[in-house]
Amino acid sequence: MCDVQRCRWCNLKNPVYVEYHDREWGVPQYVDGTLFEFLILELFQAGLSWEIILNKREDFRRAFEGFDPEIIKNYGVDKIEALMKDASIVRNRRKIDAAIQNAGVFLAIQKEWGSFSEYIWHFTEGNVVCEWDRTNSPLSDRISADLKKRGMKFIGTTIVYSYLQAIGVINSHEPGCFLHQSCTQGNPITDK
Repeated sequence: MCDVQRCRWCNLKNPVYVEYHDREWGVPQYVDGTLFEFLILELFQAGLSWEIILNKREDFRRAFEGFDPEIIKNYGVDKIEALMKDASIVRNRRKIDAAIQNAGVFLAIQKEWGSFSEYIWHFTEGNVVCEWDRTNSPLSDRISADLKKRGMKFIGTTIVYSYLQAIGVINSHEPGCFLHQSCTQGNPITDK
């Protein structure tokens, strides 16, 4: 698919990035395991490029035991120290601590809502929001505030916005991209 136009941010020299753009980014996700994986990867991306995290994705999967929140919420000092020594991932103590904290909150949300998918998609009443050239919105502000209130860390509005794009709640494929879908800017759901 070299002859098609993609979003400007997609590094065409990186096949992993192209595959992610073409097959995952902006595709609505409803499986809690996938939603948790992206939540953890997005928090590690804070202050870095998504391409760095994407290139280390398999290493993160290994290091964080398949992103199982039941396992991660119980990580202790020995596991944290092992993660801090693992050069194949981003070694940031605050982010590792946040991943552990967020696993517990994720599980609490699952228990309350029946699934994290039900929780995250209720903010848009199950609708996909289409917008581009943004890094945050009233929607990401609301979700970030709610997740923080529940105890999540490293979950500011910019990280949440990026997360919503990754899981397809927000479709941000740019005009001209072969995956761009026409939709109305200023969706009333995001303006509440």
